[in-house]
Amino acid sequence: MFGLIRTPILILIAFLAGLMFERSQGAEACTDQGGVMRDGVCWNE
Repeated sequence: MFGLIRTPILILIAFLAGLMFERSQGAEACTDQGGVMRDGVCWNE
């Protein structure tokens, strides 16, 4: 019974970790090109 609760929780944790990783990679790519991240959008100034 606990496995039925644990599995969706682990999937949610993995999904959120993937989102955070993706945002981090996007921010690094933005700053490498000379931009600034604001509200999840890369601005080249």
